[in-house]
Amino acid sequence: MTPADGQPEIRRGLITVSIMLATIMQSLDTTIANVALPHIQGSLSAAADQITWVLTSYIVAAAIATPVTGWLVGRYGRKRVFLITVAGFTVASALCGLAGSLSQIVLFRLLQGVCGAALVPLSQSVLLDINPPEKVGSAMAIWGAGVMVGPILGPTLGGWLTDNLNWRWVFYINLPVGMLAFAGIAAFIHEHRNHNHPRFDFFGFATLSLGVGALQMLLDRGELKGWFGSPEIWIEALLSGFGFYLFVVHTATSEGVTFLNRVLLRDRNFVTGTIFIFFVGVILYATLALLPPMLQELFNYPVTLTGLVTAPRGIGTMVAMIVAGRLIGRVDIRLLLLLGLALTAFSLWQMTHFSLQMGMGPVILSGLAQGFGLGFVFTPLSTVTFSTLGKTLRNDGTAIFSLMRNIGSSIGISIVTALLTENTQIVHSVLAEHVRPDNPMAASLGVALQTATAAQLAAINAQLTQQAAMIAYLDDFKMMTVVAIAVMPLLLLLRPAKSADAAAVPFD
Repeated sequence: MTPADGQPEIRRGLITVSIMLATIMQSLDTTIANVALPHIQGSLSAAADQITWVLTSYIVAAAIATPVTGWLVGRYGRKRVFLITVAGFTVASALCGLAGSLSQIVLFRLLQGVCGAALVPLSQSVLLDINPPEKVGSAMAIWGAGVMVGPILGPTLGGWLTDNLNWRWVFYINLPVGMLAFAGIAAFIHEHRNHNHPRFDFFGFATLSLGVGALQMLLDRGELKGWFGSPEIWIEALLSGFGFYLFVVHTATSEGVTFLNRVLLRDRNFVTGTIFIFFVGVILYATLALLPPMLQELFNYPVTLTGLVTAPRGIGTMVAMIVAGRLIGRVDIRLLLLLGLALTAFSLWQMTHFSLQMGMGPVILSGLAQGFGLGFVFTPLSTVTFSTLGKTLRNDGTAIFSLMRNIGSSIGISIVTALLTENTQIVHSVLAEHVRPDNPMAASLGVALQTATAAQLAAINAQLTQQAAMIAYLDDFKMMTVVAIAVMPLLLLLRPAKSADAAAVPFD
């Protein structure tokens, strides 16, 4: 299936619609569940630090499975892999909606992530093949819009579905979309197979997966298990260390094909850009994981309103990506990155001034600022990272780049959630120490502590918990502000991009 096939325009259009349905379905699921988390938590009786597994399990599974896509396509054919992954993603979505426990939904989200990992790169490769050279630019614009529209619509659509139906429809919505995509791909796409099967380093892939998976388990369950006071956490730490050790040794000493091509490590821009994207993933997805529960639990926002006030972040990202794309080649790309990081740090600094008395304005404005900032990071960073990398290395490079972004996202969510739980408990204890009859400030509570009833004391405790949680959220935002500022010196290691048309990397 190539542009030279002479496919009629109508067939090309039907193929584009079919594969873009799959792309939007996958990209939508990166954010659509965020606003529904408090409802899922209540329905499944999960703790606050456990419910984020619904997010991290999906991200980690997608991160680990993405690099296998090229090998699967070469061995089994693109159409067959596309159909299997669309069907698997659709079935996994239905199972997520039917889940009756936390363990079930986490398991089905893992399956969803594994199947969804191939959808975005496959849709991009199909569009490149079916369009003649003069239409490739337009096709990539359509593809980029599809990749970005999911995260933008996700919070709003997820909020509306949860508010008007229930949280299970956040996953059921994928069923009609998935079936339409499957039917279109089956009917209109011809099989395409590379008969030169690419070699794949399964040992390197397995050891890296072990290291990443065990580390994620450690971070997700550490707070629940009391960290290194638990044998389980020690086992996970040892497994993670062992996996990473084997991966490093294998990569450094193997004479054959390795999962991490050692040649990539010689390119300064690639190494620096990969470190950058790890921290960008931390900031972006950790923020998206924190805001919905904060707005719903502390500010009592309805879930639909939560989706609406968080949606401007995605709009800012899309606008900034378009502007940044036009500026690349005219402005030093490192200045664009500096602007993006500065806007991101500024938005996080704004969030450190949130208070329980604020309205929607600070949330919307800080979200727009962060969206603009991340948009000015995404496109320039993908360009400069691959601008000095040979074309033969770009397939390997994009896999590692995407992997690091997803790992940063999952680790970031786990860390900020664990810190939120721990700091809420610590601050609550500190505040409670000062609620004494002899403390003049206690009079502001409006209750005489000496004669307070059980109901009044419970109300006071609820106020303390609310204040403690707000302070803990602000501490998380402060930490991410520091992260955004701390990565700025890495700009000094980057060399200017060779051209404005360097390979772009999908940010699904």
